[in-house]
Amino acid sequence: MPLDGRTQTLNRRFRNHSATSVMEHALTKLDHIALVSSFGAESVVLLHMAALIDRKVPVLFIDTEMLFAETLVYQQDVAERLRLENVQVIRADRARLFEADNENLLHLHDPDACCALRKTEPLQTALRGYEGWITGRKRYQGGQRAALDFFEVERPADALPRIKVNPLAHWDTADVQDYIIENRLPRHPLVSKGYPSIGCAPCTHPVAPGEDARAGRWKGQDKDECGIHFLDGKLVRGTTAAE
Repeated sequence: MPLDGRTQTLNRRFRNHSATSVMEHALTKLDHIALVSSFGAESVVLLHMAALIDRKVPVLFIDTEMLFAETLVYQQDVAERLRLENVQVIRADRARLFEADNENLLHLHDPDACCALRKTEPLQTALRGYEGWITGRKRYQGGQRAALDFFEVERPADALPRIKVNPLAHWDTADVQDYIIENRLPRHPLVSKGYPSIGCAPCTHPVAPGEDARAGRWKGQDKDECGIHFLDGKLVRGTTAAE
């Protein structure tokens, strides 16, 4: 069955199912699938769900080499606590970094190019060996995510189409927090310091009370996505692309 028909069928089938049911189907019924995690503020939920089903699932963690030190420590801590057996640290090609950003200043004048160099390109290279991937995106995060389904078709410009699975698509903030508390999962240390959404250190700021959770990402810029997601074969970046 073509991927479009397959994802439509899966979305109808799982319309009233739980996130754990979607995750279980992804890990046991779909072939060659990986979980992509930033080990950010809410990442531990999806990682815990995966660990309960298959600790050997490939977990792709992109180290942009501009992350908070707290994120790197948290990544190791969570992987050990959940006994994840196949965490793969993905980094940009050294030659590409030297050519495009040898002074680590690209984010100051072209954040889109920096995200592409340090995050998008390395991830897409890593994903070429997989037929699908699992993300932690949720509808409540807004923008292009507001109409997320559990299952999507992604069409990268330079790779075969693949399935993208969003088990937490219908969850809200309360669902996430309840799951973390009920399962006694470790929180990212920056959450208590006002960072509800965590990316690279130069482009992530604390969020004031009442602000959107992602308001601290690329603060003051016309940008709300790093660009690792595709829409009609194109990288999605910023509000305009989302609309």
